[in-house]
Amino acid sequence: MVIYAQKDISNDFIKEIIKTGEILGEGHVSSFKACYQCGTCTGSCPSGRITAFRTRKLIRYAQFGMKSAIIDSEDLWMCTTCYECYERCPRTVKITDIIKVLRNIAAREGKMAEAHKKTALYVFKTGHAVPINDQIKKARKEIGLTEIPPTTHKYPDALEVVRGIMKDLRFCDMVGICTETMQLKPVEWKDMSE
Repeated sequence: MVIYAQKDISNDFIKEIIKTGEILGEGHVSSFKACYQCGTCTGSCPSGRITAFRTRKLIRYAQFGMKSAIIDSEDLWMCTTCYECYERCPRTVKITDIIKVLRNIAAREGKMAEAHKKTALYVFKTGHAVPINDQIKKARKEIGLTEIPPTTHKYPDALEVVRGIMKDLRFCDMVGICTETMQLKPVEWKDMSE
């Protein structure tokens, strides 16, 4: 169990959450201040049913400005962004949007779940987040679509555009993609359960 001290609490981080939300067009993220920890979000969460993810814990950490407790935790990446918590919150706290803002802050600091990094790497390699394999091609054909979507698979030159955007935005640096080897750089996670 991790024990936090006064030094872990930061009003500056609370301001950073709100400012980042405004920059990303999610100005309503300041709604996290209205949370009274009823637990409706955690009880509604499909991820929380099968993992140790507790939505309200992240919101509580945000209320206290506990940056390292949030960005060093893999829990931040367990949210599926299904919006169940968002829709059920009796205080209309915009939980899913808050989590997305917190993820942006974490990513800027080079902290991201391995699965998300692998998805980003796949986008860098192929221009897609989801593989277009034979099964997908067959399913597309069965519903009347072309086997290959009008994306980088059909227009390979567009892949360089995607890669250029990722490089220009320094997304590869944030995620830890080595653009020369097209591999992820290893990252160590701080274990929050100790």
